[in-house]
Amino acid sequence: MKTVLFTNTVLRDGHQSMAATRMTTAQMLPAAPILDGMGFDILETWGGATIDSCVRFLNENPFDRLRALKKAAPKTPQSMLLRGQNIVQYTSFPDDIVEAFVHSMCANGMDVIRIFDALNDVRNLRTCINAVRKAGKQAEGELCYTTSPVHTVENFVTMAIELEKMGCQAVGIKDMSGILQPQIAHRLVKELKRKIGVPIRLHTHDTAGLGASTYLAAIDAGVDNVDVSIAPFANGTSQPDTMRMLALLEGHPRCPKFDTKKLADLRTYFEGVYKELSKFTSPANERVDGDILLFQVPGGMLSNFRNQLKEQGMSDRFDEVVREIPVVREALGWIPLVTPTSQIVGTQAMMNVKLGRWKIICQPAQDIALGKYGRTPGTIDPAILAQVEKLANQKAITERPADLLQPGMEKVRKQCAEKGLPTTDEIVVLYAMFPQQVEALFKPKAAAPAAAPAAQPSNGKGRKLFITVHGQRHDVTVESLD
Repeated sequence: MKTVLFTNTVLRDGHQSMAATRMTTAQMLPAAPILDGMGFDILETWGGATIDSCVRFLNENPFDRLRALKKAAPKTPQSMLLRGQNIVQYTSFPDDIVEAFVHSMCANGMDVIRIFDALNDVRNLRTCINAVRKAGKQAEGELCYTTSPVHTVENFVTMAIELEKMGCQAVGIKDMSGILQPQIAHRLVKELKRKIGVPIRLHTHDTAGLGASTYLAAIDAGVDNVDVSIAPFANGTSQPDTMRMLALLEGHPRCPKFDTKKLADLRTYFEGVYKELSKFTSPANERVDGDILLFQVPGGMLSNFRNQLKEQGMSDRFDEVVREIPVVREALGWIPLVTPTSQIVGTQAMMNVKLGRWKIICQPAQDIALGKYGRTPGTIDPAILAQVEKLANQKAITERPADLLQPGMEKVRKQCAEKGLPTTDEIVVLYAMFPQQVEALFKPKAAAPAAAPAAQPSNGKGRKLFITVHGQRHDVTVESLD
């Protein structure tokens, strides 16, 4: 059997799951060349919540991060996580904006695009798949794994067959909550290997303590690739640690070979980064939590969700809110919990706990019930649907949501021009998703008058000047070239 391949997620899902997506590009760059030389099949470096975090919290252009990481790690294919028609936001966008986003990231070096839809509605994946293929890059269609009365191995296999027919060059099993049990993983991979002819990749989290054993079962069944990270951005709500997986696979005929000394050095480096991000980490993200098998909250959401509850003054009600999540999920048609549905269900659960069950229904939850995110796997609770239709004064739709949207690129480009922002495709698509944050990040700042430089006595080597720029004083030495 072929050696199993590893995708490393430390630069994307690792810190999204363990540190609220706060790792900066500057913190990534020292490790990127080392990761590039390790022999990983793919490095996951972009997408998911990282783009939001760049523009909202880190004052970074996410496309600059992409270019910097591609330059620092040019040999290993890099991957990103794309939310289908939602791109990397929480609502559907017109096809032309989706296509422009895909073209922009592929032109800047992205190689593998892992495309999922929160409802597993394949209609929401078609535009992305076609755009990726047109750009000459690899489209990986994701099966968002979850359990419910309407989610079965047979249904997941049927969806995988459809994804292959749509042009996907790989199929991923996306176990965002870490609830895929080993025996189910073995059966699902076996069935997929029998029914489709493209590589099968498996992504999980170790939140419930199942991740590593699930990988072992899937590897025995013939899975082509599994996702791993590097401690301390590994295990717990993240992916199993690379070194740990190598130890578990030692002696296995499919065990890959890695330089363990370099892996140890990377761990030492990332331990330093973890300490720098201590404000966003939590011991709760490091422990095994069997309750997740009931609540199915994704690892990538947990660290962010704790911070959000803290901001709402509800830190002490975390367990109560999490227990409300299955109630909301069932009422909304047994939707999988993955961005953006996990955040929507989490918000509604928080409101149910804080204000009373279904006293107020948040707008995104209403939109799910109205079909604006796509086709739900199960039936919406009739009472909730009636309440929402009355609130919205409209009936639920059955069309693909993007079919009801007008093209938007040129409209948004005009808005950027009016704001004095760049009008390149990459800035326009970012503005379409994060208008306020992008305006704050890219709008030219009015230059403050520079104070007249005060010359200092020469010491024979140069002149020392004090210069004030944008209200900040800088000490500058002007050296002679003679």
